[in-house]
Amino acid sequence: MGSNSSLSYNFPGSVCSWVRVKCDDTKENVIALKASGLGLSGLIPDTTIGKLAQLQSLDLSNNKITALPSDFWGLVSLKSLNLSYNQISGSLPNNIGNFGLLEVMDLSGNNFSGEIPTTISSLVSLKVLKLGGNGFEWSIPEGILNCQSLVSLDFSSNHLNGSLPDGFGAAFPKLKTLNLARNEIHGRVMDVAEMKSLTSLNISRNLFKGSVVGVFQGQLEVIDLSKNQFQGHISQVQFKWSHLIYLDLSENQLSGEIFMNLSQAQNLRHLNLACNRFASQKFPRIEMLLGLEYLNLSKTSLIGHIPSLANQNLKSLDVSHNNLSGEIPISLLEKLHFMERYNFSYNNLTLCDSGLSAEILETAFYDSLNNCPIAANPALFKRRPHTHKGFKLALALTLSVVCLLGGLLLLAFSCRKKSMTWIVKQPSYKEENISGPFSFQTDSTTWVADVKQAASVPVVIFEKPLLNLTFADLLTATSNFDRGTLLAEGKFGPVYRGFLPGGNHVAVKVLVHGSRLTNQEAARELESLGLIKHPNLVPLTGYCLAGDQRIAIYDYMENGNLQNLLYDLPLGVQATEDWSTDTWEEEGNNGVHNVGSKGLLQTWGFRYKIALGVARALAFLHHGCSPPLTHRDVKASSVYLDSNLEPRLSDFGLASVFATDAEDEIVPPEPKSDVYCFGVVLFELTTGKKPIGDDYPEEQAANLVSWVRGLVRKSQGSKAIDPKIRETGPGYLMEEALKIGYLCTADVPNKRPTMQQIVGLLKDIEPRAT
Repeated sequence: MGSNSSLSYNFPGSVCSWVRVKCDDTKENVIALKASGLGLSGLIPDTTIGKLAQLQSLDLSNNKITALPSDFWGLVSLKSLNLSYNQISGSLPNNIGNFGLLEVMDLSGNNFSGEIPTTISSLVSLKVLKLGGNGFEWSIPEGILNCQSLVSLDFSSNHLNGSLPDGFGAAFPKLKTLNLARNEIHGRVMDVAEMKSLTSLNISRNLFKGSVVGVFQGQLEVIDLSKNQFQGHISQVQFKWSHLIYLDLSENQLSGEIFMNLSQAQNLRHLNLACNRFASQKFPRIEMLLGLEYLNLSKTSLIGHIPSLANQNLKSLDVSHNNLSGEIPISLLEKLHFMERYNFSYNNLTLCDSGLSAEILETAFYDSLNNCPIAANPALFKRRPHTHKGFKLALALTLSVVCLLGGLLLLAFSCRKKSMTWIVKQPSYKEENISGPFSFQTDSTTWVADVKQAASVPVVIFEKPLLNLTFADLLTATSNFDRGTLLAEGKFGPVYRGFLPGGNHVAVKVLVHGSRLTNQEAARELESLGLIKHPNLVPLTGYCLAGDQRIAIYDYMENGNLQNLLYDLPLGVQATEDWSTDTWEEEGNNGVHNVGSKGLLQTWGFRYKIALGVARALAFLHHGCSPPLTHRDVKASSVYLDSNLEPRLSDFGLASVFATDAEDEIVPPEPKSDVYCFGVVLFELTTGKKPIGDDYPEEQAANLVSWVRGLVRKSQGSKAIDPKIRETGPGYLMEEALKIGYLCTADVPNKRPTMQQIVGLLKDIEPRAT
């Protein structure tokens, strides 16, 4: 097998003397093999591990293994099997039932898909079963009920749906840990309430509903029911609180009052009740919870005063979006310097503290009343420097100063002989009430937002959640979504250029297909996408739900998209989702800032860098996100270059979240479709030709893919290399890139490699600096 390990082995003496190998007393049979983290890659060959007939323990975790040998399923003596964190794909075969003696099975962190096989019912000796972080689908099989010796069960981060099997709760009398998080499982607490031995329960991010009262029993130490649809009152829960360490009930629909006897949970370290529908009530009595480190009570309808919390060892505190009043206790303010995170915003609180910076006041105490005299807090009245001469900002003497938003996503620059100057005019917005419907006409699309009080519709910015921005600010920034600010009309809707206070650029993307989602669903999906961060992804920085429209806000990409840079499109040629066909002059920027394409993409090394960056972005979406995310719209025009000329992939997640129902049926979210599209982009980078429309010299070559694949099959890939880069690097490396693209564009999806494998293949052909 392939291996990146730097270790070299000399194999002297008996195999039983080897490190990582254990034999039986006769020294004739290997009974344990541990090969974890050795960089093993590819398919395990037949007649290797499968020959170890007496093998009882096998650990191949943390490698890059892609498939198992056919004779693997003959290892009927196995008691412990750990294949976690590899790249094994495809379905889990029914042969798994051969392992009747198996006590521990860990297949987590792979690419398994399809149904969990029914033959799992044969594994009656199982104590630990971990299948998390894969792509298993459909319902949990009833055969799991036969595994009554289970102590730990983990099905988290898959695509499981349906209901739990009847009798699930009573089937596992010894079960201590249950993790079903991040699936789409339907159920009620009664499905798990009979598990009397549980110490850890995590069913977060599913579709459970009903009352949560029944779950509080036994000796539970960890309870995570967050992001479900639970309802009802929790005030009368009777529970032996002394065992509880971690409790998260956030983002449900719980009502009534908060727990009456929460003060008995003296070992509690993590408490999150945020975003529920509790009745107005005073701050819960938690003074005795001396070990509490994390407390989130935001959006829980709290009133009255905040207690001193002097006894707690808090590292994170969030009480924002309530109706708390009075002064913030001095003893609590003094603790803030030792805390990692805190938020008191959107209450009716007052404070007087000269040690807090203006930035902290604006973010963590927004909408609070500072009653300090000027002499005690001069920082509040310090004038700020102008960041753009074109906008003269009024400096307020209150804490409602709006911080600057992130920049314009994907506003690209294209090199051309003649540039067009866009005159930017920042209109003022004075109306507080706007009666709908608004009709925003552009050259290519029309959308209507019925927003009757634009100044009351919030704009959410993830990194600065306390900024008081509204839909009115977006109206001002885009000249009421005038066609003069239209950048593109893409797959998901029109995209407008926005200039927020200070001259910061944003891309305002109106997701026209978002109306099939409720506001809560759209907000949840957009906030989830906002959490996805990677150096090769264009970050989603915020959103706004205005009427029926869902509006996404992105970062500013400095240097254009790959399509324009690669093909050097002339002025006036604007492809779908192409935002880079114009330049403009900015004050304070010494004229026109336009990197252009001359010389930028004329080297193999730079094109390789783009290919590797896009591959890493897709590998992260497919293998680093939980659940995995399929892009479904990978193309040259969705690849952008930031200010450091780093490649970034845009629009991830939008196709999965906001596509129409009909589109979902036509284009299922299959990661291997991303692999194919990446192969096309890799062909474009290496050949300099467009996917369609160019002339291809070979007969029967109607498009780029058929042309390149034909040449690669005949070992003539060198003919396809772009003449512009032919002399800028080793030709054999460019041909290897075409071979990787050949693998990606295989007709049968199962024959295409995973994006993790593609990253590895690209690293193997990395150009060396000379």
